[in-house]
Amino acid sequence: MITTLLATAAPEFHWSPKCAAIMILCNVLAYAIARANIAQPNEGFEIPNSKFFGGMSHASVVAANCLGHILGIGSILGLAARGVL
Repeated sequence: MITTLLATAAPEFHWSPKCAAIMILCNVLAYAIARANIAQPNEGFEIPNSKFFGGMSHASVVAANCLGHILGIGSILGLAARGVL
């Protein structure tokens, strides 16, 4: 089973503006999800210009970015595997 997993290669793709747009959209979606679901999004360490991030704290912004990048790389790899990118 390990050899089967090792033999499976991720589809290759090159960076393009389409990849950037998908990543940006996934991060915006993650900010919306975080803003709606985090119980106290403005509790804790405040970031500079927090009004641009919906008044969220440092931890909330980091969590939203992590979720956005996970969604983004999954979307990019999935679309690349289907041949869209």
